[in-house]
Amino acid sequence: MSAVARFVVAGLGQDGSVDEFNEFGRVIAVVALAFALAVSVRVFAERLSLPTAALLLVVAAVLSDVFTGLHDALSIADVQRITTVALIVILFDGGMHMGWRKVRASAVPILSTGVLGTFATAALVALAAHVLLDLSWTVSWLIGAALAPTDPAVTFSVLGGREVRGRSGTILEGESGFNDPVGIALMIGMVEYATSDDGSVAGVLGEFALEMAVGLVAGIAGGALMLGVMRRLPLPDVPLYPLRVLALAGLVYGVASVLHGSGFLAVFVAGILIGDAAAPHKGEIERFHSSLASLAEIAAFIALGVTVDLTFIADGGLWADGLLLAALLGFVIRPLAIGGLLLPVRLSWRERGFVMWSGLKGAVPILLASLAVVGGTEYAAEIYGIVFVVVLFSVVVQGTSVPYVASRLHIPMRRVEPLTFEVRTFVVGQETIAEGAAVRSLPLAERAWISEIERDGRQISVSGATTLHPGDQVHVFCEEADAPAVRRIFEGR
Repeated sequence: MSAVARFVVAGLGQDGSVDEFNEFGRVIAVVALAFALAVSVRVFAERLSLPTAALLLVVAAVLSDVFTGLHDALSIADVQRITTVALIVILFDGGMHMGWRKVRASAVPILSTGVLGTFATAALVALAAHVLLDLSWTVSWLIGAALAPTDPAVTFSVLGGREVRGRSGTILEGESGFNDPVGIALMIGMVEYATSDDGSVAGVLGEFALEMAVGLVAGIAGGALMLGVMRRLPLPDVPLYPLRVLALAGLVYGVASVLHGSGFLAVFVAGILIGDAAAPHKGEIERFHSSLASLAEIAAFIALGVTVDLTFIADGGLWADGLLLAALLGFVIRPLAIGGLLLPVRLSWRERGFVMWSGLKGAVPILLASLAVVGGTEYAAEIYGIVFVVVLFSVVVQGTSVPYVASRLHIPMRRVEPLTFEVRTFVVGQETIAEGAAVRSLPLAERAWISEIERDGRQISVSGATTLHPGDQVHVFCEEADAPAVRRIFEGR
């Protein structure tokens, strides 16, 4: 009997009935059906101009109340793991989508809104919760920390594939990527402060500084290593290239986390650093990770929606509390916290208004609220319910209205195709920029990359110090739009 046959027989009972083997098959079928329906929901959401997250969150929450057994299908700890993996994929893909050139041009507003804006938003939400909802300062700060960051899954979903005039779209995407690690570090510190006798503000700030510093260094080092591997180590099959990049992104997150840094910041920074860089099969890598990010968004919002108890929210009067905070957050708190930070930035008032309105909440705030539940903080279930209501308001009301607001503010949003890098061969001519020049001195920037050089019929190693001679055949990865400029460098025409 073959090994496969023995495995199948092992799943059968003595009476021939199907046991664990078929039970596992039913689980696979249910999960596959759920994902198929979720993809259909995505298509339906596109037709209604709704964020996918809104429908997924609502549908999952309603189904979990109708079929109460779904509440027990996933624990909060399971949801944290699913959402963490989803965010790794989403942040890495978002970083690649932005690239270093866009981030560099808007670095100051991205960092100010992503770091200072997160703290300012948390403080103002905590103040509102303490004064209006009569909650303790500790509980109020937990709610503020959970609601402070915007969400990359929703932001990249709404803005992804669209080009927004000016820097407003880049600022929103960069803010959602940078403020997630800030919010997570702040929330971890707040949970420790709320659940330990020796917690202190200094401890919260120290934990935050450590996570940010280690995460940033790990992201820069990981991005550099990743780019070197992508360019220098060929693989036998094209489908392996995206999988290798995915594995490296997971490695960057894991190393940063083990070193007590922010793994989320590390993968986002690594994605940014390789976003604009040319490398073999870059188009396949980007398309694979965009598809995977869409799948991760579906998984995260279904998992989060299943854990929400709508009956508890209604019985506890949390709808009113959540909607009050949501309205204040959207119309008062975010304009005060973010609007002030954008004053020194060279933006039109229309662009500032677009950024202030489009700070969307989503999976990250619910994930942060789940930390309060797992940590056993005071008022944890109520915190989870209030945060859900605020997120629901944000994805349904704000997320749906983003294209309309952009239109009313005369900020064009148009769909763009992803960049495609192809290998092109040029022959170094005489009296050209490339003749006698070292590879590192060529004005190729980060948008083109030399993969191979052939001289007199043989391949020579490529490094920054390699000097080009007339007649060299140079294989270059570059975009189609840059090909004429690259040709002039090597061939002079």
